[in-house]
Amino acid sequence: MTDADSGGAEPADTAEPEATPLLAPADGVPPLAVTKYEIGDAATLLAAGHGPFAVDAERASGFRYSNRAYLVQIRRAGAGTVLIDPVNHGADTLTTLAPVAEVLRTDEWVLHAADQDLPCLGEIGMTPTTLYDTELAGRLAGYDRVNLATMVQRLLGLGLKKGHGAADWSKRPLPPEWLNYAALDVEVLVELRNAIAAVLAEQGKSDWAAQEFEYLRTFEGAPTRRDRWRRTSGIHKVRDRRTMAAVRELWTTRDHIARRRDIAPGRILPDAAIISAATADPKTLEDLIALPVFGGSKQRRSAQVWLDALSRARDSDEQPEVSEPQSGPPPASRWARRKPEAAARLEAARAGLIELSQRVLVPTENLLTPEVVRRLCWDWQPADDTEAAVEDFLRDAQARQWQRELVVPVLAAALAATPAP
Repeated sequence: MTDADSGGAEPADTAEPEATPLLAPADGVPPLAVTKYEIGDAATLLAAGHGPFAVDAERASGFRYSNRAYLVQIRRAGAGTVLIDPVNHGADTLTTLAPVAEVLRTDEWVLHAADQDLPCLGEIGMTPTTLYDTELAGRLAGYDRVNLATMVQRLLGLGLKKGHGAADWSKRPLPPEWLNYAALDVEVLVELRNAIAAVLAEQGKSDWAAQEFEYLRTFEGAPTRRDRWRRTSGIHKVRDRRTMAAVRELWTTRDHIARRRDIAPGRILPDAAIISAATADPKTLEDLIALPVFGGSKQRRSAQVWLDALSRARDSDEQPEVSEPQSGPPPASRWARRKPEAAARLEAARAGLIELSQRVLVPTENLLTPEVVRRLCWDWQPADDTEAAVEDFLRDAQARQWQRELVVPVLAAALAATPAP
């Protein structure tokens, strides 16, 4: 079966088999490699193995400001599993971890949800030369649920012991049960890769997956949005520029403290408290600590910091607009009034992509990102060769070849069937 002929495949999701509990690694939990010499020994052990590397990393999201890796797990046939402690090496971190990074460049990496781990692994010098993402493979196979435990149960019949994914992995020493959990995350990852690869091969999607993995491996994120403070939860309730200035100043002050102390910003001051203080605009310490959250013992000690931030916002000559200037199309809900022909194009394009998604068993967002579809429909100008124009647009938007082969005819038909401006 060719990739283009995969539309007749049966849905990938089936009843999950009864799971055999996988409570501990078959070879036991390996010791944590902490020192330069222990990490060197781990590299030597991995080099003596063969085949791809199962790789995972644990972060401390929700506890720390940084998104760094606090533990790296690697497994390879013939070598077993190694657990690497990448912290507390100071300026020598890259040098200390270099032997492991060098070995990892010799074969394929297998990760689950690689986009989450590649950035923090790259920070410590570990980058793959080839990549296989079992979560993304599950999406391409048409699975509704693609978390690691579900896929391992469905494809391997094993029940993973879970429970510490959201833990504070910056904690030292790491508890034995956490290390057991971490080792299990790579215990059967290569077996899972082989099983889902067989599913994709049967569906004729192996080349699609290869293109996606290479795109993911080489992807460089877009520049950070300038006004990050506008992501404050609850900011949609703010309706005036003075309050916006207060949100900005409180957020910026919190971010500075969080970065300096390497603590998650929400643990310094919750978003809800920022919105509350910005809206109430208290002028005295008494008024501030009367607000929810600020009356707690921890916040009382920092009350003057937040009061000073509100004062700076009041005195600022730069009052931000309530709505951030748009750099792309407006929300689709406004299209019917502002540009009805674009709204018609978007409706037709979405309908075509939904039908295609159901036919090839790939989620619409994996066929093409919604943002690219919106930009195409908003900016579209009729062309002599509609398919060629759509092809060029999607190539510039970094859509992969397999995506273009599928969606260009669908989008071109949708655009041609809707009225010109």
